[in-house]
Amino acid sequence: QLQASGGGLVQAGGSLRLSCAASGGTFTRYSMGWFRQAPGRERQFVAAISWSGGTTYYAASVKGRFTISRDNAKNTVALQMNSLKPEDTAVYYCAATAGGVATMVKNYDYWGQGTQVTVSS
Repeated sequence: QLQASGGGLVQAGGSLRLSCAASGGTFTRYSMGWFRQAPGRERQFVAAISWSGGTTYYAASVKGRFTISRDNAKNTVALQMNSLKPEDTAVYYCAATAGGVATMVKNYDYWGQGTQVTVSS
């Protein structure tokens, strides 16, 4: 089970930190990812991290502004979002895959419920 939190309303240029708590499995078996979905749009990849944290991937649109990290002792994965833009507005989902670190929705096995991020201009 994945539980995402930390969303909210922020002005452009601001920061938010999303967190995702995992339970019910062996956390280190899974690579983790963050995706987002804006109204009327498909769910899109944001960032991913390997089970060890040693490998990370970012979408081009967030690279340099967002940072994904994980704490295997606490079974959590975080997404630090800086320099937020109105186009970052979406529901953000954390996801887990038993395969290697991945960037496609279809590769993920488990999904959290989503947390809303709204960036005002």
